[in-house]
Amino acid sequence: MRQSIVLILLLIGTTTPGWFSAALAAEASLMTKAKPLYEVEQQIEYLQLENGLQLRLLPQNSASSVTIASEFAVGSRDENPGQTGYAHLFEHMLFKGSENAPGDSYAQTMSQFSGRFNASTFFEFTNYYATVPSYALKLALWLEVDRFMAPQLSDATVTNQQHTVLEEMATTIDNQPYVRQAMEFLLAQAKSSPYGHAVIGSAEDIQAATPQSLLEFHQRYYRPDNMQLSLVGSLPAQTLDWVNGAFAHWQPPEKPLPKRDTHYTFEAKSVSGEIIDSRGPWPALLLAWHTVGQQHQDAAAITLLENYLLQNRSSLVRQRGLSQNEFLLSYSIPLSMQYMGVSNLVLVPRAAVSLDLLADNVDRLIADVAANGVDAAALRQLKQNWLINALQKLDDPAALAKQLSATAALDKLTPLTGPWERIYAVTPEQLQAAAQQYFQQGTVTLKLLPPWYIRWGKTLMEWLPSSLAESIEEWAL
Repeated sequence: MRQSIVLILLLIGTTTPGWFSAALAAEASLMTKAKPLYEVEQQIEYLQLENGLQLRLLPQNSASSVTIASEFAVGSRDENPGQTGYAHLFEHMLFKGSENAPGDSYAQTMSQFSGRFNASTFFEFTNYYATVPSYALKLALWLEVDRFMAPQLSDATVTNQQHTVLEEMATTIDNQPYVRQAMEFLLAQAKSSPYGHAVIGSAEDIQAATPQSLLEFHQRYYRPDNMQLSLVGSLPAQTLDWVNGAFAHWQPPEKPLPKRDTHYTFEAKSVSGEIIDSRGPWPALLLAWHTVGQQHQDAAAITLLENYLLQNRSSLVRQRGLSQNEFLLSYSIPLSMQYMGVSNLVLVPRAAVSLDLLADNVDRLIADVAANGVDAAALRQLKQNWLINALQKLDDPAALAKQLSATAALDKLTPLTGPWERIYAVTPEQLQAAAQQYFQQGTVTLKLLPPWYIRWGKTLMEWLPSSLAESIEEWAL
């Protein structure tokens, strides 16, 4: 439909001023570039098994392998009190044996035919993915359903994976400067919601897990009607028969899935704090903003605004920071969940620049966008950047399979073009309104501070002439 509208407008534009015709041509060009999304989407076969499992098959004749991507709608937000980290711990357990493939059989079998496999857990989902030669697809499907249906949960395997998760927690969180305290500060801002604890959970809850408590978690959430399965690549003619043979007999329990809350209200108030870590090598500034969930009407505008302000190499923060020489590093990985979102930015200042100055300058950038908006040309470029990233996934079967298995409910039959059309529909007015509503108020500001002697030296350099401070910094680096 939207393609037809653009075509009609383009025809009308032949009798309108040149600047308007040029704008319409640019919009039509975006839709032309998006054509592969529509073409690939038309090749997807959508099925739902009688047990509720959602299946998507996408053959790629040029491929020699197949990626199997499975996503279960269970993550840390579904954990009960006293069981934080269960979703992540259970992800580990599914690589440690099942009824017909005990111990390390899964990994050993996959390795025999050079299969690649991994998994990840987030607030709202756990996904598993494996890439195998097409001749091994039947065996791989059998391995997948066996571990999903009947994992081995012995005392020995649970204890082993508890130690693994605790080591991961120590390596990635507790042994890293600032990370534990900063994470807890941010999670505290969502303490009234299921997003108020870390995906990896607490050490106490991980240590208290038992085979029985994990089995109950498995029975509650690992069921075919809570799963999306996607196969992308070289699909043999028998693929659908193999899927049915492996998965169709898996029946969901009679007890319905636990209901998820779908709406959370976060007060738009500014919060400031600071943490001091004796291991910190240098100060840094962490800024965060509550935004919206993936199904919210403002989600697409937020995505483009995050790119415009914070993320891309050409973002305003990067442009202004490079021109004014204010920071050594900028880092932003927005969190996008089903019913809430968090935009964030970490800045590491130059020697002569204070954290307060960085925070003030980010505030000014946001205020400028809130007051003056984004021009049409810049918005088209943002849309094109988003589109380029989406098109690149079409050439990566593993990335494409994972994307299909992460399809939101509103995109059930349009997993590729649905998100694109929402991005394409964003207007300059919507971007400006998003800046005003979500970024101009309710900023969470956290200063990450090293020990006193580094802070003292840093403060001294802020008072020195900038050329001298930069010389000292260059020497130190």
